[in-house]
Amino acid sequence: MAPDERNKENPNLGRSPKYVLFQRFAKLFFGCVAAVTSGMMYAVYLSTYHERKFWFSSRQELEREITFQGDSAIYYSFYKELLKAPSFERGVYELTHNNKTVSLRTINAVQQMTLYPELIASVLYQASGSEEVIEPVYFYIGIVFGLQGIYMAALFVTSWVMSGTWLAGMLTVAWFIINRTDTTRIDYSIPLRENWALPYFACQVAALTGYLKNNIHSSAERFCYLLVSASTYTFMMMWEYSHYLLFVQAVSLLLLDSFALVQTDKVHEVYKIYLFSLFLGYLLQFENPALLVSPLLSLVAALMLSKCLQMNMKKGTFISRMLKIMYFYLVFTISVTMNFLLKTFVPHKENEHVLKFLEVKFGLNTTKNFTVNWLLCQESLQTPSQDFFLRLTQSSLLPFYILVLIICLSSVTQVIFRRISGEPLKEKITLDDGRIGARPEIAYHVIHTMLMGSLAMMLEDIKYLWTPYMCMLAAFGVCSPELWITLFKWLRLRAVHPILLALILSMAVPSIIGFSLWKEYFPRIMTELSELQEFYDSDTVELMMWIKRQAPVAAVFAGSPQLMGLIKLCTGWMVTSLPSYNDVDLLQRNENIYQIYSKRSAEDIYKILTSYKATYLIIEDSICNEVGPVKGCRVKDLLDIANGHVVCDEGDSYAYSKYGRFCHEIKMNYSPYVNYFTRVYWNRSYFVYKINTVISFQS
Repeated sequence: MAPDERNKENPNLGRSPKYVLFQRFAKLFFGCVAAVTSGMMYAVYLSTYHERKFWFSSRQELEREITFQGDSAIYYSFYKELLKAPSFERGVYELTHNNKTVSLRTINAVQQMTLYPELIASVLYQASGSEEVIEPVYFYIGIVFGLQGIYMAALFVTSWVMSGTWLAGMLTVAWFIINRTDTTRIDYSIPLRENWALPYFACQVAALTGYLKNNIHSSAERFCYLLVSASTYTFMMMWEYSHYLLFVQAVSLLLLDSFALVQTDKVHEVYKIYLFSLFLGYLLQFENPALLVSPLLSLVAALMLSKCLQMNMKKGTFISRMLKIMYFYLVFTISVTMNFLLKTFVPHKENEHVLKFLEVKFGLNTTKNFTVNWLLCQESLQTPSQDFFLRLTQSSLLPFYILVLIICLSSVTQVIFRRISGEPLKEKITLDDGRIGARPEIAYHVIHTMLMGSLAMMLEDIKYLWTPYMCMLAAFGVCSPELWITLFKWLRLRAVHPILLALILSMAVPSIIGFSLWKEYFPRIMTELSELQEFYDSDTVELMMWIKRQAPVAAVFAGSPQLMGLIKLCTGWMVTSLPSYNDVDLLQRNENIYQIYSKRSAEDIYKILTSYKATYLIIEDSICNEVGPVKGCRVKDLLDIANGHVVCDEGDSYAYSKYGRFCHEIKMNYSPYVNYFTRVYWNRSYFVYKINTVISFQS
């Protein structure tokens, strides 16, 4: 080829190496600056929005703590206890041998509640000397908002690595913020474990994307490998359900390797990272048996064993061919068998309520169990509503996501058929090839997002894992010239040069999308930040003040788990139950305490409460007089079903019992209720009763 023709084919050939190096460095520098800036601006945005929503800086400490609802209150209460301890070591010991939270129980709160984020936050707060500079609550939520900034930067980098332009990262950030209702739960509950863990998973995905690339430099590949290792282990330590999400990722890598879309050695290295993280997590999580019986360990062990069998067989023999054909069956059989054996020999508490929930969810069984039916009624465990898809469509995310997914999936399918026909794996794919599905990192993301989407169609909570993927994949697609060339190759476009048109569209389409999003949503976001919202629960504040002033130090409170978490945070008093749903004993306690809203006798309720050494009972008017949108999903309805108090007559069902509803009857102040309980405080929302130690039978 003549020199002029070579220069026209590749413009970089006619330029000096210093110029090419400077060009790459400038692109990398400005891209990193854009990623860091996006993350910082998102963290500042969250902090400003939080301040406007709760008036946080103008509140007293008690009023601030009330903004932590449900299980979030429990997490922050343990953070406070760590800071109050005379030393960090003493604080950790008190948490691992905690007998001041739940009555009649000594729990390892670090293991059971996954309190490693609180351990890290308390160490940083004390080691950095921030006691005289910033209040503990601001330091705590500041770390979480900072992690969300890292989350945003990681999504930015992932779409940038896939598309080759940081314009895709900017579009990812825009879609993520606009669809914040469906991408994150940081608005509703800051201390949730997923808000601590998902930033590390996003970093892992970004590093894995770079690691799977074919033409990556050895030093960059080593850096990505180390980052995958560190982020995988950290992610596993931050969230008790992390191994389930890593299991989905392992299945994606299994399919990627099975169809010969990636270098097998790289996939095996990732499997080793899984095994190392599980082993180290098991040791540092106080020998957590949940990691040993997790499906991730069984699957990875089965994959490693199956590959060893294949590698030890001579190629071309009848047995080796049979193993290749039966690879999926072999992996499935070994993993199921291994998981069964581990669950048989490893002592662990089986989450039977989860299995029953799945059976009832998919119509395989019916039940009257309160816990299972309560889970089924939770909005987060329902199928996604139409509003979810409508919001994504209005922001233009869903249409472009579907377009990009169809093109990438078709290209991946085309590549798979070529692999089956015997075409070898191509090390370097040029822009002119128009085969975007041949890139391993693209194939991985296509498979992963489809698996996550399938789960999100069954459980709405999964949308917080899937929607960020949608933002990243859609932004990558519209900004990638390679995707447009792949489409033009199929359409056999000849009127205009495909590469030139692809380069134009990869700049024009995201620019048009960005301008339309800015025009429509930027004023709304600025309005959100300028509006002062009011959040003040005067009844709850008054209740907490009464408890701190009037209740004895040895008091034990009984009530709904959500309220008990708040009482533990705001007052430090002992409670009978906690809003934790991964412990069988606590779930049973919750069901028993909830009987205060059922149609049972005063004597039955008294026996239940005294069995847990409760001294005070709190009735919530919002639960007692609940008017839910769906009949049968209110707490009192679920209790009537579980207790057999529902009678069906001519197609209609109603609750019937010889006793009235306890939470109503106790307010009437007549015998036998006054014999067992004495009202000591009430306001519009709460009624507090002292549980009598000496029963009076005066009428």
